[in-house]
Amino acid sequence: MSFEEYKNLWVFVETEENEVKPVGYELLKPGRELADKMGANLVAVVIGGKVEDIAKKAIEYGADEAILVEGDEYYNYTTDAYSIAMKTLVDKYKPSAILIGATNNGRDLGPKMACDLNTGLTADCTGLDYDVEAGNMVWTRPAFGGNLMAMILCPDNRPQLGTVRPGVFKKPELVEGKEGTITREDIHVAADQIRTKLIERIEEVAAAVNLEEAEIIVSGGRGVGSEEGFNVIRELADVLGATVGASRAAVDEGWIPRAHQVGQTGKTVGPKLYIACGISGAIQHAAGISGSDCIVAINKDSEAPIFDVADYGIVGDLFTVIPIMIEQIKKLNA
Repeated sequence: MSFEEYKNLWVFVETEENEVKPVGYELLKPGRELADKMGANLVAVVIGGKVEDIAKKAIEYGADEAILVEGDEYYNYTTDAYSIAMKTLVDKYKPSAILIGATNNGRDLGPKMACDLNTGLTADCTGLDYDVEAGNMVWTRPAFGGNLMAMILCPDNRPQLGTVRPGVFKKPELVEGKEGTITREDIHVAADQIRTKLIERIEEVAAAVNLEEAEIIVSGGRGVGSEEGFNVIRELADVLGATVGASRAAVDEGWIPRAHQVGQTGKTVGPKLYIACGISGAIQHAAGISGSDCIVAINKDSEAPIFDVADYGIVGDLFTVIPIMIEQIKKLNA
């Protein structure tokens, strides 16, 4: 089957209330590498209320060009408006592959697009590659509860779609003033085509737990022992200006809300510093923190798997080690 008419790699740069979701810019980094392998252009697709500045920024982050769709109906995300706009664009331009952030909205949009376009979708990818000889994207994602990584191909349909977890890739270098073509598409969706309406936005705890964008994360695991045990985790996070995370084990025990969960079944993160306290480091958790610049592990068990991925390891009781760390940090901040 020939797909010669399908060209270029698209990155959907998600917006909400005219603000960009960072994962869109993050995906321009692997997108640049993949587009170069494909011998194709890297195209940022930006849909929103008034978001031309985001399209310009996408070019500065490495896109060759941007396609811009603006309208009041796109100020807040709705499945109908965004999927109609995306199908219209895909039908016109025929991209070979599209990368979408695995945000709440992206996880909604991706499957709808796959149905609309009669193509496949690989969800929650943690790795991306391109098979030059076969001309296929190679999507890597965890399978069987995270116990192995599956490489998935979609050779029989175009475009190839994949959602990618936030925090897996770092933002590319910003080149201020970089120029590229911005193509405006006048696509509007009538109100009677949009079957849902946003009545009220309720700020939930998840909004305050921004793990994907945190520069420092202090996480607690089963070794914390109880809900009260997280007090020392929070104290260390406070003195470091960090965000509190947790392993799945701690969340399953009910010691901390699920919005704090890090790992393949939680949030994939890539902070400058990740401190794992009382976390064994099972493969599911290790994969979720692999993008961290520096990992520090504190665990009583010297054989804990977390030490295999940590840059620095402290073998000891977290309730002894962390108060000493807090005391020293306070002295440095004094």
